[in-house]
Amino acid sequence: MLSFEQLIKAKTLLGLSDKATLLEIKTRYKMLMKQWHPDKYPDDIATAHAMSTQINEAYATLLEYCSSYEYNFDEEFLQHLTLTPQEWWTKKFGGR
Repeated sequence: MLSFEQLIKAKTLLGLSDKATLLEIKTRYKMLMKQWHPDKYPDDIATAHAMSTQINEAYATLLEYCSSYEYNFDEEFLQHLTLTPQEWWTKKFGGR
């Protein structure tokens, strides 16, 4: 079971907003891994390796949290998400 502190630490390390999507998490992870790759710090490989390890751990923590999230596949809910603006207006307020 993940703790609150683990999740906040991971979110902060990756620099994520409070409502980050899975795509944003992956994008931020890749960006930070490129930034802290040990090849970019030949004079300080130990620090780069430590940061890479922390980034990997934070990413694994967030993926574990996301994997236990229950997505809503209720047909009515999904239909509401996929309405065109015209369909939404008609459903909400009726015809002209």
